[in-house]
Amino acid sequence: MLIGYVRVSKSDGTQTLEPQRDAMLAAGVDPARIYEDLASGRYDERPGLAACLKAIQPGNTLVVWKLDRLGRDLRHLVNTVEDLRTRGVGLKVLAGAGAQIDTTTANGRLAFGIFAALAEFERELIRERTIAGLSSARARGRNGGRPYTMTPAKLRLAQAAMATA
Repeated sequence: MLIGYVRVSKSDGTQTLEPQRDAMLAAGVDPARIYEDLASGRYDERPGLAACLKAIQPGNTLVVWKLDRLGRDLRHLVNTVEDLRTRGVGLKVLAGAGAQIDTTTANGRLAFGIFAALAEFERELIRERTIAGLSSARARGRNGGRPYTMTPAKLRLAQAAMATA
């Protein structure tokens, strides 16, 4: 039996699960057996993934759209796949780097290790670029973040009101 897991990193509506769901359906996954999360892959605690891993049985195959949907942290990916292997559960990756990984073979496990390391490397590159971009913006006088609601004028007005009370 095929069990699907889909995830997007942002829950603000800028990303959608539909392309992943479509790929799951095309691969033969029953729509009732697709678990989903709206959370970053770097977090180990994802309710949809936990429910998926709890529901999966020996002989089943976990289907993910891309390897980075399962997680971007190498430790978590390796531990999850090893747990699946010891439980007699396969892993199938539909697209992207690592497509057609079959963890029931030695070659598949080697390919998984390589692609998991690449997924973690990609996450670190994104993090480094983000930090560099933020530093560059700060150097140009842009601090970003939420604007202050308490302006100096409002603060003086509040202090004056408190002094007269």
